[in-house]
Amino acid sequence: MEYRQLGYSGLKVSALSFGAATFGGGNEFFKAWGSTDVAEAKRLVDLCLDAGVNLFDVANVYSTGLAEEVLGKAIEGKRDKLLISTKATFKMGDGPNDLGSSRYHLIQQCEASLKRLGTDYIDIYHMHAFDATTPIEETLDTLNTLVHQGKVRYIACSNFSGWHLMKSLAISERYGWSRYVAHQVYYSLVGREYEWELMPLGVDQRVSSLVWSPLGWGRLTGKIRRGHPLPETSRLHKTSEQGPPVADEYLYNVVDALDAIAKETGKTIPQVALNWLLQRPTVASVIVGARNEEQLKQNLAAADWNLTPEQVTKLDEASAVTPSYPYWHQLQFSDRNPTAVPLKK
Repeated sequence: MEYRQLGYSGLKVSALSFGAATFGGGNEFFKAWGSTDVAEAKRLVDLCLDAGVNLFDVANVYSTGLAEEVLGKAIEGKRDKLLISTKATFKMGDGPNDLGSSRYHLIQQCEASLKRLGTDYIDIYHMHAFDATTPIEETLDTLNTLVHQGKVRYIACSNFSGWHLMKSLAISERYGWSRYVAHQVYYSLVGREYEWELMPLGVDQRVSSLVWSPLGWGRLTGKIRRGHPLPETSRLHKTSEQGPPVADEYLYNVVDALDAIAKETGKTIPQVALNWLLQRPTVASVIVGARNEEQLKQNLAAADWNLTPEQVTKLDEASAVTPSYPYWHQLQFSDRNPTAVPLKK
């Protein structure tokens, strides 16, 4: 397993990390992802550790805390062998202060996550979304305090816009507070908008990306193909409306390119899609989930080989879309305003 530096920090994370959103299955939405119990979770954690995975990602909102509880029990006796990433911001109750990134909510949720996870500290604490109703200074001051108290080691964000992240970094610099070292983002071969602004920002400001849903919300499993219905087992049956939209013909064209390269390499379509991400700028770790041991073993096998530059180019071309404004206009001045990766003109 390769270990990569996490942004502007001294922390090293495995190139593949494990996402525990499949743990618990506490409601219908998360049951569509998986319902892994403690016994199976222990086995999956052991498989990851044996493969060199050192980062396990979860969130307080996953099955309303149940995923954290299952992960906490699954890592008992192994806390010193791994890193935990969890998140806060989304709604966790019916009260007016049971959501957001206020000092009140973050302190409350950090303490609750520590208890559910059975640990004294969180290695990477993410703001799961940007809260525009709370002053950024309040959020960052609170996070900085949690770091100084030893309850949090590093802070990160997730699903921010470019200006959200840049303003947060500027405020941290102004006051000498802990800064976001990573940005957990949606990025896949059928969702490349991250490349337009957030990736160049990450390169410039040394903020790594941790990639969620790298298989395009379950679309790049190899089971969804032109002329075939959705497979019986797919999260898309219940969660497609909550996920990123993807046009059918575009998806089929990308899968065709993946299929061709999978045959060239002797790998599976998901392994090719994951390996493509591992070669992109700013990517520190790609978060993979699994319903069972077989899925996990296949996903972990995406990290011990590399696509050729020619194969990467084929996938780039098959998945390219014309960027929205102002990015398409900026391509006319790309010799003086280069992108982090080539974009379609």
